[in-house]
Amino acid sequence: MNRRPTLLAALALTAATALTLTACGGDDEGSAKDKDSDKIAGADTGGEKSAPPSESAPATEGRPKIELPSDISYTFDWSKTGDKEKDAILADSEESIKAVHLAMANQDALDAAYLYYHEGEAAAGAEKFIQAYVKEEARVTGAYRYYNASVNVSDDNAGSLVYCEDQGKAYDMFLKDEKVNKTPVTKNSYVLYNTRLQKNDKGVWVVTKLLSQRGSDRCQPSA
Repeated sequence: MNRRPTLLAALALTAATALTLTACGGDDEGSAKDKDSDKIAGADTGGEKSAPPSESAPATEGRPKIELPSDISYTFDWSKTGDKEKDAILADSEESIKAVHLAMANQDALDAAYLYYHEGEAAAGAEKFIQAYVKEEARVTGAYRYYNASVNVSDDNAGSLVYCEDQGKAYDMFLKDEKVNKTPVTKNSYVLYNTRLQKNDKGVWVVTKLLSQRGSDRCQPSA
């Protein structure tokens, strides 16, 4: 989770670096080095209306309901694989991404939703990252796109997901005056994520470790 910085740069850099941990490679590019870790981002203006919860999340008792402000939108350009566990990883990962943004919107670094989808080092890193936004009374806004997903599952209920994030239309918003910090699209608007997941006793694929690489060649749009 990182973005081109301005006011929140120093705080978010510390938080995002905490998220760049050792991740599993599987059939993907393997470990990537953290590059320019700054902060997440989102779209234009805030609103009281909430977006509907994702329809992709599997039905699990106790699963948190994630309703985000209507100015935050998501496109997940990855298709189902036909494999039950791989598809569950994709669905739970969608929710884990949204849950972090929800914590920012709620201004709660211990928000229950992201803690439901994150454990261990990933949870600790996400808490620091969210707290940077809470301290500055800011959150994300905008349109996010996720693509180029590669998912793997092992026999011990462990898995990995590597994917790209397009932050070109995602920005930071300060809550006091709803001022949006719009930034130009550059190579660094595209971020590669490498996550390690574990299936817990509730059957949920939780993120345990996460690594990111800003400006990755793998994520750049086609010419």
